Amino acid sequence: MKSYKTLWLVTLMIISGNVWSYGSSSSAKACDKPKFSEFSPVSNAEVAPKSAFSFIASANTNPDSIIVTVKNQPVEVTVTPKNQSFLVTGTLPDTIKKDFARISIAADGPNQCKGTDGWLVKIIE
Repeated sequence: MKSYKTLWLVTLMIISGNVWSYGSSSSAKACDKPKFSEFSPVSNAEVAPKSAFSFIASANTNPDSIIVTVKNQPVEVTVTPKNQSFLVTGTLPDTIKKDFARISIAADGPNQCKGTDGWLVKIIE
C-alpha cells in the first residue's frame, strides 16, 4: 500500500512541475522598443552649425514622446507620418562650433518601452 502512495506522490510532483514550468504567455508583456534609422547626415559627417538633420522613427513610436538633444541641448523637431513610420527633422544649434556633437534620440513605444539611439557629427565653422 505504501508503494502506491509513493508512486502517486511522485506522479503528481512530475505532472505539476511540468505544468508550472511553462507559465502563462499572457502574463509576460513583450517590450517592443521604437527603432530609429536612415540618419542624415551620416555618422561622423562634417556639417556646419544650423545644419538640418533627419531620421526615421519606427511605426511603434509614440510621435509625441520623441525627444532630441544635441550635446545635451534640447532641439525642436518636426514629426511627419511617412509610410507606416515617422520622418523626424530638426536643425543643429548654432551655439556648437568646431566640435563633435552627438544627436541623441529618446522615444516611447507600446507598453511603456523606451527606445534610444543617436549618432555623431562633426560641426565645423
